[in-house]
Parts: sequence; structure tokens; C-alpha cells
Amino acid sequence: MEERLQKIIARAGVASRRASEELILAGRVRVNGRVVTELGLKADRQKDRIEVDGKRLVSEAPVYVALHKPRNVVSTLRDPEGRPTVADHVRGTGARLYPVGRLDFATSGILLMTNDGDFANALLHPRGGVPKTYVLKVQGAMSEDDLTPWREGIRLEDGVTLPAEARLLRHEGDKTWLEVTLREGRNQQIRRMGEATGWPVMRLARTTFAGVSSEGLRPGEWRALTVDELLHIREAFGVPKRIRGAMMGASSGPVDHRRTASSARSGAKASPRPTQEAAGAAARGRGPAQPRVRSRTNADAPSAPGQGPAGRMARSRTDTTPSTPARSPAGRMARSRTDAAPSTPARSPAGRTARPRTDAAAPATPGPGAARSARSVRSETKPRAAETRAPRARGRERR
Repeated sequence: MEERLQKIIARAGVASRRASEELILAGRVRVNGRVVTELGLKADRQKDRIEVDGKRLVSEAPVYVALHKPRNVVSTLRDPEGRPTVADHVRGTGARLYPVGRLDFATSGILLMTNDGDFANALLHPRGGVPKTYVLKVQGAMSEDDLTPWREGIRLEDGVTLPAEARLLRHEGDKTWLEVTLREGRNQQIRRMGEATGWPVMRLARTTFAGVSSEGLRPGEWRALTVDELLHIREAFGVPKRIRGAMMGASSGPVDHRRTASSARSGAKASPRPTQEAAGAAARGRGPAQPRVRSRTNADAPSAPGQGPAGRMARSRTDTTPSTPARSPAGRMARSRTDAAPSTPARSPAGRTARPRTDAAAPATPGPGAARSARSVRSETKPRAAETRAPRARGRERR
């Protein structure tokens, strides 16, 4: 989609739309390698290569920040005299932000900063009538009648000011605190209005801008605008066009923002996920799953001597998990046709086997020497010996 070049530059966060036009007229913008010096040229930021001062434009997520600008700080990104700037206080946002309007060097208060050129241009346009509220201290004891010129308009060098909302706050000896709300943005307008009416301004701070307050922010701190604040601004002034994807919140300070993001990522990595087997065992109320040892026998060791069911053998591979490591497990018999009976036959049923031929009782007290190999069991069992002699007898009868 083709758009005007200055609009594309403003949306990329390089500057406001008016400042983008100045960049084009100064020959600092190139489109597909060709320098552009005329306004009104259209381009497609998806297809065309647009460069400002040799750097290609890259779209970034919109960021809207409220900064409590301290006194003796310049409302620009760079200062030739080396004074501190507002850019020094918002480096933790991760984006290149520009101030929406200006505040004097000696004036403190709320200052919006963003990388959305359309947002800044709409709030600074004279027809927008964005309200800006100031609290100021003047020299002298003012009365209600002295506020009439402020409420009707004061003639300055560049014309008569628009009517302002003014009210008295309190008196401190021969000094007066006022609250004034303007809907225009002339250079040093409050101070010039005080000089024109004979009430020099001694202290000045901006408390709200476009409905956004500096309450809760100390000088030098910033926070991202909330969803409600952005919705209010869009309803009143038509910007921002798109809120989804913008960095929003209500936390303070660049250090707090970065620390919160890093702790959330580290916490997500540190929390282990339960395995499927452990989750199933917990759901069945059997506790964590025990490790399995695969074998060809079916001898289940009782948890204590004289307790537990007898071992079962059914030509299947089961699990041999001794619950008491200090005691020796029951004897394992590979491919045996006999069963290991429990240590206390009176308290447990007799052992059951699949296709049993004979039953042999296990030692009464299992100990370290209780485990026997399958070969020794077959050699000491008489039924097994009788069973092996039967085929030989039948063989001699045949011969």
C-alpha cells in the first residue's frame, strides 16, 4: 500500500510528520537509492527501500511513555551545550522515543514520549485543543479579580491567547499558587502571560497533558501509558489508530521494567514440568512413580517380613521394586515353576502360579542368604528330580 513518504517516516518513529517533511526537503531521505527532495512523493514501505541518513527504516512496535521531566533537563534528544536531555531518562524502553511537545529547561512535569509520529502530530496540532494543566507560583498576592485577564485572554507579541481556566490554590505570604489549564501550546506561554499581567512566575510544573497525570511518578521516572489512557486519548483526539501490540502498563522506571521481564523469563525456565508418569500417579493418589527394573521374574518383595502378598508368576515381565532398601529382596527365579511363599504363611495366602505343578515353601526368615539361583532350586527339589527321571524310564521300556 502506497503512502506519503513523510507519513511512512513518522510511523517508523524517526520524527513527527512535520519534522519528516523537513528531512525530505533537506535531502536526507532516499527511496530505492535515489535522493528525494520533493514533498508529496508516495512509496510502499513493504516493497521500497527507504533510508534516512543512510539507515533503512524498520517498523517497530509503538511505545507510549509518560515521563516526569525534572527541572534543568532539556526536552530534546541532543543538546549542543552538553546539558542533560529527556532521552537519558527513557533508555530502558528499548525504542527510540521523541518528546510530544516541549517543556522549558526550568519547568518540570508530565511529558509524553513516543515513537508514533501520527500520535505526536495529532496531539500537537493547534486544532486539537489538547488540555495542559499547570501549577505555578507567582510573585505577589493575587485575588479573584486578578485572574480575569487570564480567563479572557492576554495580548502577547504573537497575538491574543485563548481563554484559560485559572483558579487560586493558596497564598504563602506575598506569593500565590495558581492552577491554569491551556488549550494551546505557544513557546513559554505561561511565563509570558505572567510577565504581561505583572505577576512574574517563580515556579512552574505541568501536572496533566491530554488527561495523563504525573501522579505517582518522581522526577526522572517514567511509565508506559495504560490501556484506559490510550483509549481515552483515541476517543478524544483520534490517536493512536492501533493499540494492540503497544507496550502498556503502569510500572515505574526503566530499571524496574527490565528487571521484571528478566525475572519472568528466568522463572519460566527454572520451573520444571512434571512428567506424564508422575502426573498420572499423582492423579491416582499413589504418589510419585517409582523407578522400574525390568526382569523376567515375577517375585514381588514384601514391604516388611511376614507381610504383603505372595509372589506371582505368570510368564510376564513385571516390576521388582523393593520398598525397604536395607533388607535383601526376595529370591529371583528365572523361568521357574515354583513360587516364593511369604515369610509368615499364617498372615498371607499361599502363593499362586500360572500352570503350577508343585509348590515349595520358601525359607521362613528371608535374610542375606535367602536368594537362590534357579539352578540350585531345580537341583534341590524332589518333584523336579522325579519329573526328570520319568522320561528315562519310559525310554528303557521302549528299548
